Amino acid sequence: MIPLSAWSDARRLWDHHLMHHTPRPCSVIVGLGSHDLGVADAAVGLYLRGLAPVIVFTGSTSPTTRERMPRGEAVHYRERAVELGVPESAVLIEPKARNTGENIRFSRAVLESAGMEVDSVLLVSKPYEERRAYATARKLWPEVDIVSASSPMTFEEYVDSIGDDRMVIDMLVGALQRLLVYPGRGFMIEQRVPDQVGAAYERLVGAGFTGRLIT
Repeated sequence: MIPLSAWSDARRLWDHHLMHHTPRPCSVIVGLGSHDLGVADAAVGLYLRGLAPVIVFTGSTSPTTRERMPRGEAVHYRERAVELGVPESAVLIEPKARNTGENIRFSRAVLESAGMEVDSVLLVSKPYEERRAYATARKLWPEVDIVSASSPMTFEEYVDSIGDDRMVIDMLVGALQRLLVYPGRGFMIEQRVPDQVGAAYERLVGAGFTGRLIT
């Protein structure tokens, strides 16, 4: 059983990962592939609100998606979007990316090949990866405005939707570690991590929530 103190620290990380951007009209919606079809649903919702004329779904497969999405994350996302009413002509796919940096770079290349002029992007990810996705896109695509978006849900709702409490906290901790480490590796812009968030992260690491940490 996860102690209440760990839940409190995890919620603090969750709140930090959210960018709290207000969705607005952009040149394109880019949905980042993952195990979570909620990303596709959120992208579709933004499209149906008329906030962009085109969606790009990006992502190959990973150990966590290979069985669930055997045709690749981008392909399964596209199928989901079409089922929900998006015209096939409004969905592009990028099926090769295996990390967030490749998601951004390869999506940019797809749009350039399609001859689209892009000055703003609605970047859709899992809720706890909003800040990581934003920081990566600002590093690799600095000339466009980035608006972060995800499925609108609370921390508790997200945990319930995944059904694995420990895995969710592991993911929150891993995403926070990348915010701390990746700027120094040139993968994303640096963003300040408040002291209280950093302390919560350290406590969770000390409590053993290390399943998604990188070496």
